[in-house]
Amino acid sequence: MHVFVNTVNEILRVENLSKFFVKKGIFSSHIVTVKAADDVTFSLKKGEVFVLAGESGSGKSTIAKLILKSINADSGKIIFENQEIQNDKESLEKIRMNCQMIHQDPYDSINPRMKIEDIVLEPLEIHKIGSKEDRQKRVIEVLQEVKLEPAKEILKKFPHMLSGGQRQRVVLARALAIKPKIILADEPVSMLDVSIRAEMLELMKELQYKYKISFIYITHDLATARYFGQRIAILYLGKIVEEGPIDEVLLKPKHPYTQALIDAISEPDPDNIHKEKKIRIKDHPDSKIKEGCRFQARCLYAIDKCSVEPRLEETNPEHFVACYVELD
Repeated sequence: MHVFVNTVNEILRVENLSKFFVKKGIFSSHIVTVKAADDVTFSLKKGEVFVLAGESGSGKSTIAKLILKSINADSGKIIFENQEIQNDKESLEKIRMNCQMIHQDPYDSINPRMKIEDIVLEPLEIHKIGSKEDRQKRVIEVLQEVKLEPAKEILKKFPHMLSGGQRQRVVLARALAIKPKIILADEPVSMLDVSIRAEMLELMKELQYKYKISFIYITHDLATARYFGQRIAILYLGKIVEEGPIDEVLLKPKHPYTQALIDAISEPDPDNIHKEKKIRIKDHPDSKIKEGCRFQARCLYAIDKCSVEPRLEETNPEHFVACYVELD
């Protein structure tokens, strides 16, 4: 059974969080239930980077929205600093004051008609932080922190006048402006060039260390996950299938899906360019399987027992896996 450790150091806890969406076909009456988040439980410690990883459609972004209460869960709890976040005004203000979001596309997440000064100023005004002079001073300060220089010139510009990397720094500056305790970073570098991606990750790492900010880093990219993260949860169709210290999970994976994700990013062998990667996942899963382990239709190691959904169990210290088969 999934048991938390070091609960004294937790800043955020997600308990049994579920969100299902019902979709109806355009040309038929067929109704499909999509389990975007299914009984998800994890904790975020003070000052750590916790990674939520998985392919598109695994439920990562939905979980972020549930934490921020931009959508309501069907069941489960969000507990911030030992207080459950409800839908009342006080609770919502508390979580949104202390938890900020960085989205994947910097251009879509900021108003193109607003100057950079107004974009970064907006959360300070919404939460009524400081005087007008204090806010303007904070805007300059935070632009300098994200290395947008000269800050006094940058704040007069519009988003289209900046590069993609600069726009993402503006988004980071806006998130940092109110000095949050948690930042939810949803694929923050996936749309940037490789060289800019490394710079952005290094900047986030510096700021995270300097201000002891807790990050939930949402990604499909296990390479950046390992560089930036400390603990990781692997999501598959709304369910956590593996969780633990990031090196333990990525270097010694216990779940076939985690192994498949790692295989997908493994580097080619320069001494044997014709060597094919191991294929440990089925291309065409059987869509008729409705019960048990949701990965069994794509799994090469599935056994009869997989007809019953496995629970997340501790196999090594702080390393949890939901699987009946032990990988080599």
